[in-house]
Amino acid sequence: MAFASLPRAQPLLARLSGPRRGARARTMAPPRCLALELPGCTLAHLAVGAGAADACPDPRAAALLGGPGRSFSLCVPVAPGGDCAARVRAARLHQRLLRQLRAGPLRGCQLHRLLSYCPGGGPGAVQRGVLLRDPGDSPDTRRALLALLDAHVEAPRPRLGEFVGGPRRELWHFAWEPQDGQGWRQGGPEPVARAPEPALHPVVPDLPGSGVFPDRESARAVLEACTPFIPEARAVLDLVDQCPKQAQKGKFPVVVIEGLDATGKTTVTQSVSESLKAVLLKSPPACISQWRKLFDDEPTIIRRAFYSLGNYIVASEIAKESTKSPVIVDRHYIFRAVFGSQQNREAGTESFHVPPASHTHTSAIVNILANVAHRYNRRTGTKRRQPPEPTVDFRIRSGGAYIP
Repeated sequence: MAFASLPRAQPLLARLSGPRRGARARTMAPPRCLALELPGCTLAHLAVGAGAADACPDPRAAALLGGPGRSFSLCVPVAPGGDCAARVRAARLHQRLLRQLRAGPLRGCQLHRLLSYCPGGGPGAVQRGVLLRDPGDSPDTRRALLALLDAHVEAPRPRLGEFVGGPRRELWHFAWEPQDGQGWRQGGPEPVARAPEPALHPVVPDLPGSGVFPDRESARAVLEACTPFIPEARAVLDLVDQCPKQAQKGKFPVVVIEGLDATGKTTVTQSVSESLKAVLLKSPPACISQWRKLFDDEPTIIRRAFYSLGNYIVASEIAKESTKSPVIVDRHYIFRAVFGSQQNREAGTESFHVPPASHTHTSAIVNILANVAHRYNRRTGTKRRQPPEPTVDFRIRSGGAYIP
């Protein structure tokens, strides 16, 4: 495969002051924005394009994107208004790219989470991606990235960009574009500047179809799109279709015990169910738990759809068993809703959904709280005083989200 010439930093910088052919057409488009995760799990919002020309870049982002070293953006597009199948394909490609970057010749580079979005773009406007930083600015990095793109010829095709710092600490972005079998061509420079933080995080419009599913059909559509490459998805759908859509709780009480990992839920639920002579149910239910590892290895949208549909099966079991005896449930809808929302809230989102009607027939919900260090020690078998800081921050906020 022939590559276009791969200019180094000095020729790129020289182009910044020269005339730009075709720049007039590009200036008509509004700037696209990037949400870049910085060290410490903070975010920097950047605007890329003509509308960003008069603003200064975020100094935190400039330190990461400018020299010394070289940074590249790699994003996976989703067609505007794309259906579940399009979102699933994009999510699987994003996951595959991450694995290739971590295991191949680029594994020595630093990776940072990245989102590309249009402000106010609505559902499907977000492109998930990654920022790859090469501290040594090796020419092999660019060649390896272009070779990686050559290996992905089916839609959606990843989009590669390159950042260059200017002599006055300004930032520029260059997009790499395919040339009809003639390798790759680097586009003209686009200014990069600080963008205002949006009122809602860019992923919020996509949450009902990819994070916390508000109804059975939205989760079902995701697994339906997975049946061509995950045969077990059809088995899950068949079990869900056997469940009544409007399950009615019986006369006996139903107690759901919630809590984060390693708080002692399993121990408590077993003890309480034995004391009350109650039926013990778990989420995911036993009929699909044998596929849990399979779906845990899939992207978030698929994994959450699997667990969401498992909750509908559990709701059906609750309705059936509560006609005969008390029921104790080890986790149900609330944990998945909290976990899904808080993972996005880690980037600023505070969006929750009302539980579906089929999940609201509980008599009581008990939330178990435990010290962060205690839970970490239970999970790892160590006696460290604190887990790594991002985990602490995420878990504390997740625990607080249980409290109305």
